[in-house]
Amino acid sequence: MAQYTPMIQQYLAIKQDYPDTFLFFRMGDFYELFFEDALLASRELEITLTGRDGGGEDRIPMCGVPHHAADTYIAELLKKGYKVAVCDQVEDPKEAKGIVRREVTRVITPGTMMEGKWLPDKENNYMVAVAWADGRSGVAACDMSTGEMYVTSLAASKQTVLEEALQYRPKEMVVCAVPRFSQTSIPQAELSLEELDAFAIDKQYGEQAKGLDLPMRQAVNALLHYIGTTQKRSLSHLRLIKRYDARQYLQMDGFSRRNLELTETIRDKSKKGSLLWLLDRTETAMGGRLLRRWLERPLRHLPELTARLDAVEVLKGDMLLRSDLRDCLDRVYDLERLAGRISYGNANARDLVQLRLSLEAVPELKRMLLATDTPVLIELAEGMDACTDIVSFLGQALVDDPPLSVREGGIIRTGYDSYLDKLHTASREGKTWIAQLEQSEREATGIRSLKVGFNKVFGYYIEVSKANIGNVPAGRYERKQTLANAERYITPELKEKEALILEAEEKMIELEYQLFVAIRSEIAAHIPRLQELAQRIASVDVLQSFATVSDERGYVRPQFSQQGEYRIEEGRHPVVEAMLEGEKFVSNDVHMDHDQRQVLLITGPNMAGKSTYMRQIALITVMAQIGCFVPAKSATLSVVDQIFTRIGAADDLAGGHSTFMVEMLETNHALQKATQDSLILLDEIGRGTSTYDGMALAQAVIEYIREKIGAKTLFSTHYHELTGLADSLSGVVNVHARCEERDGKLLFLHKIEEGKADKSYGIHVAELAEMPVWVIERARTILTGLEANGASHARDGQMSFDALWSSPAPVAATKEQPAVQLSADEQAILSELRELDLNQTTPMDAMLQLFAWKKRLKKE
Repeated sequence: MAQYTPMIQQYLAIKQDYPDTFLFFRMGDFYELFFEDALLASRELEITLTGRDGGGEDRIPMCGVPHHAADTYIAELLKKGYKVAVCDQVEDPKEAKGIVRREVTRVITPGTMMEGKWLPDKENNYMVAVAWADGRSGVAACDMSTGEMYVTSLAASKQTVLEEALQYRPKEMVVCAVPRFSQTSIPQAELSLEELDAFAIDKQYGEQAKGLDLPMRQAVNALLHYIGTTQKRSLSHLRLIKRYDARQYLQMDGFSRRNLELTETIRDKSKKGSLLWLLDRTETAMGGRLLRRWLERPLRHLPELTARLDAVEVLKGDMLLRSDLRDCLDRVYDLERLAGRISYGNANARDLVQLRLSLEAVPELKRMLLATDTPVLIELAEGMDACTDIVSFLGQALVDDPPLSVREGGIIRTGYDSYLDKLHTASREGKTWIAQLEQSEREATGIRSLKVGFNKVFGYYIEVSKANIGNVPAGRYERKQTLANAERYITPELKEKEALILEAEEKMIELEYQLFVAIRSEIAAHIPRLQELAQRIASVDVLQSFATVSDERGYVRPQFSQQGEYRIEEGRHPVVEAMLEGEKFVSNDVHMDHDQRQVLLITGPNMAGKSTYMRQIALITVMAQIGCFVPAKSATLSVVDQIFTRIGAADDLAGGHSTFMVEMLETNHALQKATQDSLILLDEIGRGTSTYDGMALAQAVIEYIREKIGAKTLFSTHYHELTGLADSLSGVVNVHARCEERDGKLLFLHKIEEGKADKSYGIHVAELAEMPVWVIERARTILTGLEANGASHARDGQMSFDALWSSPAPVAATKEQPAVQLSADEQAILSELRELDLNQTTPMDAMLQLFAWKKRLKKE
């Protein structure tokens, strides 16, 4: 380092400890970046790259951002997955002897963001730790911005553990003591940690970790260690860890969450068009986040479900109460994140005013809830701490409209601190004296244009124009500055008052900051109270959101059967119905049980509504198990433990899997994990391979579900041969998406009815897609031949290829396509092909024959 200047040496020494992190190095009013950091940041942030002489042979690459705008640039880097170390000046440059001392005050990572402006209001910002101990895995999750912490342990496969961790949609993942995991195999993994000293951290966080088993404790240790080493400040707002059992909730794997579009759409990853979009009528940010958590973890505990539904029923039936609640909730700011910023030490005065305004709404909210006769709403209200002491304290301490900065003064209310009031009085009286000085000097000198001014360089001054200099009293004014058209003067009295005013203002600003920090620290001692209150208000917000949507959309309360019955009358797809914007959605019934109607085998053409029907049953199930009313005329459901879906086709090219392989993986996951209490949705299983391969797989899957699992299943297929299973396998029932042909055109009725479809209508769908007329006509001719030869109902496993070629191609010209005429050689080749026994032809023989035909046709 000797070749560099002392300042660059300081930078390099600090940078050594943060090699994989952008180092924002404070220099005056800017954060500067050097060397590789500057090169990369200039590209990522699109800022100007410059250079400076750092003492070496070459100029050092350099770029920078203003300190007051640094948050915006840091947020942009975090969105791109980078980490930022903020290196501040930790001593006054005026008092520094040599290079100003600098230290990294915090490391900001995607999972440790605290500022609300960096985070979506209604989304959590989780980081997750996974640990392995005693043959089990521990999963811990934390949202630094709200203080939430959750932990569980699983005796399960790697895939299940990852699904549990990724269910939080974490921005970062910490891996600790997991021998079977590798960082490259874990999506979103940002950091791997070695096994930590569990005893040392247990001692520090003993109360939080109390009662946790070893894998959970290891996961918590890893998480808290990582947070502590990056944030370098108090973590007091982190709540006592909430331990949970994943089996308490309805489980859905990543495939199912994606296919059902619970929180975002498959197409563009947006909220609009998802179930969350439909149900979110929350008024508070914390309510919006809780709604998302409920949606991602539906309940299985019937008493808790019943309590939620009771509350929704009361609120749904009382529009005036619901309206008043919404108005009251609208006055509540994000208490969770306010509490987090207060504890973290970066809340400003406006944050504390927002806290006071939020708390002032609590008594009215409690009064309305206590007036209901619903136990869950009364229990929520009774546990709400109105924090009247905090309201009173903040009302006495802070002005109603403070500035954004906490170092500009104007924060503390008059009467809160007597010394500060004296300083205010001194400053105010001094300014009044100066204002009077201008008038008195005009009268004394006769100079009507004389004025008293102020600037930061010279302080207060008396300004006289050049034309009036002769009227300046001799010996009374002291010249301070000469301008082109005026002279500026001072007097001993003016300098004395200036010193008093400036001293008072400097002391006021410093004292106000000290008082504010003390006020913030006082509020920080009440963080647990605020967090508990926030959770109760969020719960009320979600319940009123359910009631609002249910009332506006005409949803009904679901009933729950203990006998496994599943009966929905006139059910509707909630999101599709909402997106129709006034058009009527065709409702459908469903009836399933564990005995006679366990598997519904759904046939019918594409676009007839089979997938919509399947999804709506799953979404109605999810809505019921989060405590919301459902889109139906009536619904009696059984509590489901897991939902598995295989709907739609998609390659996983990054994972090296074809569409068919993805289909098989998702289907296998359902077969391996499902129980009698699960709900399985399978769409077109087996379509990615040959006809008989696919048909055999589909039938085997149905038989396995019926005989080995017993789960309620909706199985959509185009293999009409499978409809015969309803006659040979008990519990399998045929239903179909009804369509009608009118004037040769296909009309989709979107109605699911009993029985199998009479045909597939695939050619009709191709016609709707405006395929060439020649293709449509040729397909119909071939289909007629296949059906005449019984190929579509073959049971012996042999396809009649002769039927495929015995039908003459259409030769009549049409307006859209010219006639097709075969040459003599083409007709001869076609005859040979008809006589070819494909079952006896080897690939080599087929290739040689192909070359011979091409030669005869003189093809290149």
